[in-house]
Amino acid sequence: MKINKDKLARVISTLFVPPAFTIITFTIFALLLESHFQKQIVVILVAFLFGFVAPIAIFIVFRKSGKLADHDALIKEERTIPFFIAAGFYAIGLVLLIIYHVNIILIAFWFCYISNTLLTILINRYEKISAHTMGAAGPMAAFTFVFGPIALFFILLVIIVGWARIRLECHSFIQVILGFFFAFISTYIQIFLIVKLFS
Repeated sequence: MKINKDKLARVISTLFVPPAFTIITFTIFALLLESHFQKQIVVILVAFLFGFVAPIAIFIVFRKSGKLADHDALIKEERTIPFFIAAGFYAIGLVLLIIYHVNIILIAFWFCYISNTLLTILINRYEKISAHTMGAAGPMAAFTFVFGPIALFFILLVIIVGWARIRLECHSFIQVILGFFFAFISTYIQIFLIVKLFS
């Protein structure tokens, strides 16, 4: 049976949107890094509401209002305002995580969502960096920090997501590579520094 590569790429691109990685990653970390049930629930709810529901809702609203020309946000200038709004929701989530004194690694990783999003807005002025690849590479960095080199196997998923975005002609190879290296390096360094400073 011949596989339709375009349809496969679309399925991968839809399933592995950045918010999907957010809720999955923070749920795993909440269960592994938090021993208190209340804190586990707080982390999962924050990730669900401010890292999953809110970003998707922003996209849907902007798409229906015509402020995004297509469902892949191919026009890089149209991504700026949604990114700013998403960063605002991430900031609310960060405040809640700090208030409930969750594990510093979770706070550090969540902070990366704010900083990386704001940095992406700057980069986006010159190059349409792949948010999908960033959405996979950021968690890969976090898992690598927590579990060590074994987590680098996560790169297989990053490659699959990157391939899908290139196949759909949403990004060039350079844009995908840029998204990977920027998100991985930036996230790992920020988590390392924040944990070192506040642990």
